[in-house]
Amino acid sequence: MNTLISLLGSVILFFGLSAPATAGQYKNIGNLEVHYSSFPSTFLTPDIASNYKIKRSGYSAVVNITVLDTSQPGKPAVPVTLSGEARNLLGTRKQLEFREIREGKAIYYLAEIKHANEESFQFSIDVKHTATQGKLDFRQTFYVD
Repeated sequence: MNTLISLLGSVILFFGLSAPATAGQYKNIGNLEVHYSSFPSTFLTPDIASNYKIKRSGYSAVVNITVLDTSQPGKPAVPVTLSGEARNLLGTRKQLEFREIREGKAIYYLAEIKHANEESFQFSIDVKHTATQGKLDFRQTFYVD
């Protein structure tokens, strides 16, 4: 539970500091509200990174996805199947391997991606939940710490 509180505190702090760049990053796919973010792995404290088996590096970033069901009261988090890739400006593709994390009622998915300084990626992620499916596309540039 302390890990969840630490992670949530870190995420709130991160988004509070970078609100203009990250505010409202979600996409509706049918009755699903798909929230997404990507950030440097060095943003995570060493303890949190260790708990989630994430390697902290200036050359590594984390993609975080949470999916809520808007058709249910309270918009609960729901389990989904995610698959996708990130493509840089040269066309090099990197497959994303998402790991599901469950803590209480929270469900989120994390994937790591290595990057160079000022490397831009176009992310394309397929989201599937029962009969609902769709694609999440977004672009992100990463910088070396």
